Amino acid sequence: MPVNVKISDDLVAEAKRHGRVSHRSLPKQIEYWSRIGKIAEENPDLPFSMIRDILLAREEPVDQLEEYSFA
Repeated sequence: MPVNVKISDDLVAEAKRHGRVSHRSLPKQIEYWSRIGKIAEENPDLPFSMIRDILLAREEPVDQLEEYSFA
């Protein structure tokens, strides 16, 4: 359900710039930052790189995963 939210012009400009680099729309870029911020708040010991890698791993298609066998 879309909701209108007032945010600063500076944040909008920065999100647009980052979104272009990452090929995300303005709303998707803000959603992405929101998800990262929420995860970081809930897990203060995780570095950003690990949070990003976890989010990337969640997006991998299941049919491309291979079974791992321990040696």
